[in-house]
Amino acid sequence: MPDSPTPRLLGRVVATEKRPNTPHEFHFWTALDSPVGIGTIVRVEGRDTVNGVIPKIYGVVTDGQSYSDLVSPLHDVLGYDADPAKASDGHTQRAEIRLYTAAVLRQVPDEPLQPVPFGGVYLTDDADVQVALRMDAYLQDGTNTGIPIGVYRGGGTESPVYLDAEFLLGPEAAHLNITGVSGLATKTSAVEWLLASIFAHFPAAKGTVAALCFNVKGPDLCFLDQPAELPEEDLRMYERLGVPAQPFANVHYYAPYTVTGASLNTLRSNPQLQANVHPLTWGLNEVLQYAEVLLNKDDVDAKAGALIDFISTRVVGMQFSDEALGSQVYRVQSFGELDRWFKDVIHAMEARNHESWRTHHIATIRKVRNRLVNIATRCQGLVTNDGGASDLPFGSFEDRAVYVIDVANVEDDAQDLVFARIVSKLREHLERRNLGVDHLVVFVDELNKYAPGDGQETYVRKMLLDIAERGRYLGLVLFSAQQFRSQVHRRVVGNSATAVYGRMDGDELATPGYAVLSPAIRIKLATLDKGQLMVRHPHFAQPIFVRFPRPAVMTGREGARRYPPAAEVPFAEGILRSLRQVDPGLTMAAIEQVFALYDEAEILRARDAVVRTRPRHVKAFFLEQFGRKIPPTEAKPEPRPALRSTPADDPYGL
Repeated sequence: MPDSPTPRLLGRVVATEKRPNTPHEFHFWTALDSPVGIGTIVRVEGRDTVNGVIPKIYGVVTDGQSYSDLVSPLHDVLGYDADPAKASDGHTQRAEIRLYTAAVLRQVPDEPLQPVPFGGVYLTDDADVQVALRMDAYLQDGTNTGIPIGVYRGGGTESPVYLDAEFLLGPEAAHLNITGVSGLATKTSAVEWLLASIFAHFPAAKGTVAALCFNVKGPDLCFLDQPAELPEEDLRMYERLGVPAQPFANVHYYAPYTVTGASLNTLRSNPQLQANVHPLTWGLNEVLQYAEVLLNKDDVDAKAGALIDFISTRVVGMQFSDEALGSQVYRVQSFGELDRWFKDVIHAMEARNHESWRTHHIATIRKVRNRLVNIATRCQGLVTNDGGASDLPFGSFEDRAVYVIDVANVEDDAQDLVFARIVSKLREHLERRNLGVDHLVVFVDELNKYAPGDGQETYVRKMLLDIAERGRYLGLVLFSAQQFRSQVHRRVVGNSATAVYGRMDGDELATPGYAVLSPAIRIKLATLDKGQLMVRHPHFAQPIFVRFPRPAVMTGREGARRYPPAAEVPFAEGILRSLRQVDPGLTMAAIEQVFALYDEAEILRARDAVVRTRPRHVKAFFLEQFGRKIPPTEAKPEPRPALRSTPADDPYGL
C-alpha cells in the first residue's frame, strides 16, 4: 500500500436543536474550497474519550446544503438594486457555509453505540476505506477473500474497493444483480470486468470457478477472447487492482444451427473465429423432460401430462411392445420415431373402433402428438429429428473458463428451452459434485423478460427463483442484469447479496424501492457516467460509488466491424465448413458425391455424427454414415424349365 499523506482536516461536526446527530447520521461543515461531494467517505475523530479510547466514526456523504445569513431571497435582490452586475461592486461578500449530511458506515469501537460526537472531519486513505467498509475482516494475509470491483475516488484520493468472495460466490451469501438504463449503465461491461477480477483473485483454497453466459441480444458477448485497446487511465486502474489487462484465455461458444441446418445461428460466424464455436443441438431424450417449457398449460391439461409422463418413462429409450400394436417392438429415440409410434397407436385404435388406449383417450393422444412432434419444427436448428445431440461438456467444465451460449438470433420458445435445460443440468451436476468446477457463475441479461414481477408463472422463472434461493449451497451463482429492477420478481433481486446500480432512469428512481436513498443520491444515480457504479454489499453499511476500468475484451460493436458475420452460404458449402472444423484439409471434391445421391436430412445426420464424435479420418467416417445406393438394373426373367422330349418308342406321346 502506498504511503498516505498527512490527513487533511476538512471540517467540523456540528449539531443543532432541529438537526441533531444520531448514531446513524451526522452533520459537518467545511470550507468553501473543500473537495467533499456526494459519495465522499470521511473520518471523524472524536473530541472526548469513551472508555479510554478516542472514537473514530466513518461516514459517507449523502446530502449537502449551502447556507447564508439571508432570511429571504428578497434581501439579496434589494441589496444589489435588482441588478446582478452590481454584486462585484460590494465591499464585502455575503457569508456562506457548506453543510453536509453523512450516513455512518462504521464506529470504532463498535460499542457502545452512541450519537456521533463533535470532532474534526478528515479525508480517508486506503487504510481508512478498508476499515470504513469492513473490508479489513476479509483482506487479511492468509485469509484474503477480496475480489476487486473498482476504485473509490473522493477528495483527490483513490482507494481499491473489494467484495468478499464468500458473500459474492457463497456459501455465506451469493448472487449479484445490476440495473440501469440501456447503453449508459455499462451492465455487460461491469459483468465482464467482474468476471476477470474473480478469475484473477478467487482464492485457490475455495476451489475452482467458471462462468456461463447467455448471450440473448446483440454481439456484446461474442468477442470475449479478443483483446481491446485500453487508454492509460484504465491500464493504471488494472494495475492498481491487480487484474491482468487481458482478454479471457479460455472461452467456448455454443449456438444452434440455422433453419437450414447448414451453418450455426450465431453472430460469431466469421471464418477467422470458428475454432472455439461449437454446435448446440438436442434430440428427443434431451428435450422431452423439459417439454412443459414449450407447452401451453391451458391447452395441455392433467390428462395430457399423464400421457407425456407415460411416454417419457415407458416408451422413449425403452423396448416397448403392446398387444394392440401387434408383434412389433418399438425403441423410440428420435422425434421421427415418436411420430411413427403415435401414428401406429392411433391407427390401431381406429381399426378396432376404440376410443381409449391404456386409459388415454384418442383425443388426448392426438393432441399430445401434435404438441410434441411440433417441438422439432418450432425449435428447428436446436432440436433434431434424428435424436442426435451436441451438448455442453457437463462433467468436464474447466477452471477459469467462460462458456457462452449464443441464442441472440433464436426464437423465444427456443431461448426458454435452452435456458431451462442448461440450468437444470448444471444444478444436477453440482448436486452430484461432478460438473468439473466447484463454483459456476451464470450470467443472465434481460431479467425483466425472464423473471418479471407479475404475469403467469413460467418454468424459466421457477428456475431463476430456485437458483436465487438455493443455488449458493451448490456453488451455482446468478449474475443478473436488467433495466428496471422494480419490475423483476422480488425474490430474485432480494436474494442477490450484492446489488450494483449504473445510470438510472428517473421514473425508475421514483418507485418505492429507492425511497431509502437520499434525494442527492438518487439525483447522482440519474447522472452517472459510464464506468461509474453504486455498489451495495453485505459488508457495506451504506451504498458506495466506485469506478471500474473498461473490460480488456473487444466490444460487440468493434468486434462486428472487425469480424463481420459471414453471409448465408449454400447448403453444400455450409456442410464443408462444419466438417473442416474437425479436418481443415477436407475438400469439396472429396464429399461432393453425397450431395447428388442423398437428401439434406441424411447429409445433416452424417455431418452431426462427425461433429459429435470428431473421428480421426473424417472423410471415411462421413461417407460411412450413408447407406449404399445401388444403381437400378433391368430384371432378368426367371428361367423356364425345358419341355421333356417324347420318346421315339412311345406311341401315346406320354
